[in-house]
Amino acid sequence: MKPVYLDYNATTPIDPEVLEAMRPYLEKHFGNPSSSHWYGAQAKDAIEKARSQMANLLNCRPGEIIFTGSGTESNNCAIKGAVYAHADKGNHLIISSIEHAAVTEVCRYLETRGFPLSYIPVDEKGIINLSALEKTIMPETVLISVMHANNEVGTIEPIREITALARKKGIMVHTDAAQSMGKTKTDVEELGVDLLSIAGHKMYAPKGIGALYIREGIGLEKFMHGAGHERNMRAGTENVPYIVGLGKACEIAKRDLTKNTSHMKKMRDRLFEGLQERLGDIRLNGHPEKCIPNTLSVGFPNIDATFLLSEMTNVAASAGSACHAGSTAISGVLGAMGVPQKYAMGTIRLSVGKMTTEDEIDRSIESICKAVERIRLSMR
Repeated sequence: MKPVYLDYNATTPIDPEVLEAMRPYLEKHFGNPSSSHWYGAQAKDAIEKARSQMANLLNCRPGEIIFTGSGTESNNCAIKGAVYAHADKGNHLIISSIEHAAVTEVCRYLETRGFPLSYIPVDEKGIINLSALEKTIMPETVLISVMHANNEVGTIEPIREITALARKKGIMVHTDAAQSMGKTKTDVEELGVDLLSIAGHKMYAPKGIGALYIREGIGLEKFMHGAGHERNMRAGTENVPYIVGLGKACEIAKRDLTKNTSHMKKMRDRLFEGLQERLGDIRLNGHPEKCIPNTLSVGFPNIDATFLLSEMTNVAASAGSACHAGSTAISGVLGAMGVPQKYAMGTIRLSVGKMTTEDEIDRSIESICKAVERIRLSMR
């Protein structure tokens, strides 16, 4: 029997409906969307339909969306494009202390190119300190980038409050929404953001496709040079089948948001309650209420997380962020939250999905508890 998959924050399987929507553009409709003939028109129409499907999910105009190759590319396009295009207004960048590497590494690179960088602390639940943010803003601040939901602990950040503060100062706001799309509401009008990044493979679309929302009127420096694809922002012939898949995934996410959110929360809570009932002394990391419904970051005291994962042979999960796992050092996110070392070293991330079943949860509880009990026994 295959291990139970509890690593949906790392990547998701392709939804069968998504695969079916993609199939004609892998098998029959092979045209270049820039071509003016019938074959090109089929591809072009498919891209514009996908753009509308995403716009419907985000509550924006289709023309405010460009397709990219990944969430990381979207972050690069948004952050570099914004600061270079508006360098005459300032050069100071602000990010939270718990951003994903797809944001922090971009900003650290820019820091070496003359863009001062400030980090805003978070509290013990992972919520950004708004007072500290306000005090950090300078006349030279040009961009604030804060993720919508944290990839490790699931905490949802107060983006609306951040954008309200930034708007008074004329500062652009970017949010990485890779982990929140399809798990919680991502209405760009409610959030008030200027830029929002999307990763297809986090929401049951294929790997290798992403998108960037760019609020109308926000100018970005061109990221990929070549022909004038994607509003002259991202040159290169569009990946039509994958764009179609992402569009379908967005349609499904909007259609099934309430159902999926309820199901994932039920599965996550069942998992945590089962572990807590049997093991007792465990720690929930992140905000218990202001969080995406599928993510459970749990710390087991005085246990090495990597060793625990190796003992959990029937469960596929991650220690901290799956994008840079393999080290038992305390993750930057848990460190920023001030999680006590005895729990931080033993923290694993368990993330459920819309396909997770009660039977899988119960099997996972049994496997994890047995692994923890074996380790505790060996330590006596």
